[in-house]
Amino acid sequence: MSLGRTFTVGSTALKIPAVGLGTWQSKPGEVKNAVSTALKVGYRHIDCAWIYGNEKEVGQALAETKVPRKDIWLTSKLWNSYHSPELVEPILDETLESLGVSYLDLYLMHWPVAFGRAPDGSIAKTPKDADGKVILDKKLTEDPLPTWKAMEKLVDSGKVKSIGVSNFNIRRLEALLKGARIKPAFNQVELNFNNSQPELLSWCKDNGVLLEAYSPLGSTGANQRDIPEVKELAEKYGVDAANILISWQVQRGVVCLPKSVTDSRIESNFKDVELSKEDFDMLEKAAASSPQKRAVDPASSWGLDIFEDAKQKAKL
Repeated sequence: MSLGRTFTVGSTALKIPAVGLGTWQSKPGEVKNAVSTALKVGYRHIDCAWIYGNEKEVGQALAETKVPRKDIWLTSKLWNSYHSPELVEPILDETLESLGVSYLDLYLMHWPVAFGRAPDGSIAKTPKDADGKVILDKKLTEDPLPTWKAMEKLVDSGKVKSIGVSNFNIRRLEALLKGARIKPAFNQVELNFNNSQPELLSWCKDNGVLLEAYSPLGSTGANQRDIPEVKELAEKYGVDAANILISWQVQRGVVCLPKSVTDSRIESNFKDVELSKEDFDMLEKAAASSPQKRAVDPASSWGLDIFEDAKQKAKL
């Protein structure tokens, strides 16, 4: 079983379970069982998003569980097409209805990217112009403060307990903090052995922002279970390689969100171990020295250097 570790959210009394079930890429017809299985084996943290298209199935699992709502941490995310302030609350209400709940524990701005309207003025998941290029709202993309202020009102209303961002780099976080009334409590990013981001982790710790790791085991086609250092520790502790990767992130102070729709894997992923300082430091060093590569980066399809990696490389 999991060690049941939690993290305190800022200066609040909120406690977030350190390991949650991710529902990204969980297909219709599979996610209900995945969430039900997770809750049965002890998970108390489910990570969702409107764009995943499966929140109604998650809601079905929640409706059937015997676990009280107050004991489950629920996260969802604001999609890029709904950054206009007047759209923020209505799309949250859609998520709440789909999940069958009256509030979320956490609501995240899914990307630091705001889409504009489709050419006919309608709202589309990915609006494109006549040339097939994604239509961006450049003003809200560069300055998401109006969107953030609308999210702050959701906290005031009681519909969400905390708010945060996702896929933000340090520059974007610093800019948002300057005008925020409610500081972002979380930043959910891709975080794993091949994208360990120690600088971002250090900045977030210094500024009281909890990092959350999506794709903590790597992504499709990028299996990190076979990394020599990970395999070595898995044998030493008598656990699956995934448990080593998950435990490492938790000991870094990171909320970890492994995803699966396989019952045995869901249960196995919930087991974590206490790595010795020597083994933890070894993993940190190995990850920092390995070639770093993102598995999730829609920059080319959206026409925007989201993580500003090109700018960072230019400074080197």
